[in-house]
Amino acid sequence: MPEFGLVGKTLGHSFSKSYFENKFQQEGIESTFENFELAEITEIQIIFSISDLKGLSVTIPYKEAIIPYLDGLSEEAAEIGAVNCISFQNGKKTGHNTDVFGFHQMIKPFLTNEHERAIILGTGGASKAVAYVLKKIGLDVIWVSRNPQNGQFSYDEINEHMLRACKVVVNCTPLGTFPDIDACVPFPFGFLTESHLCIDLIYNPEETKFLRESKLHGAATLNGLSMLKEQANKAWEIWNS
Repeated sequence: MPEFGLVGKTLGHSFSKSYFENKFQQEGIESTFENFELAEITEIQIIFSISDLKGLSVTIPYKEAIIPYLDGLSEEAAEIGAVNCISFQNGKKTGHNTDVFGFHQMIKPFLTNEHERAIILGTGGASKAVAYVLKKIGLDVIWVSRNPQNGQFSYDEINEHMLRACKVVVNCTPLGTFPDIDACVPFPFGFLTESHLCIDLIYNPEETKFLRESKLHGAATLNGLSMLKEQANKAWEIWNS
């Protein structure tokens, strides 16, 4: 029986397992989907030894660390430098990035001509896919990090002038994920307006503190649920191609 799974460090909040198990049940697919919690990325070799393994999803914090363990990368994954999907074909482990497809499908109905520049909060694997999509669409991107480097900004440098210029804000950090639902990036919500689109890649809870505060200050908001569904369907397509 073909086996699929998700690789990460803490997967109690995982979307993928329930999503694919429901899919298998509804469509009569004889497959299994398992969560593989790894304390260290080196443990991935044990997972790779599973004989019936056909596809893996990859989540925090291993989207970048897993690359040296693969035989190759798709063009997008190589350019982004992050992998969230692995296919097993012809004895080769190939890394893909379906976050790109998922984020693009999610955001495109909500962009307007006012959305020329974006602020990305966080610099992990997911943020790289988000930046890739935004740049492809034509938006300029500003990065914000707790430990800024190479032209990035710190959180205390976000000001009214920056937010007047950047009408899209994307939280790519895990702050606010269940069960730590009161956590939030240090963001000056008072400078937001009705012209802003604030996105949080978190889907559990449905409305994070970041989104709640953004909405209170007039911004349109989106969570990451539709992105997850879109990238999961894209992963399924890759695994079965």
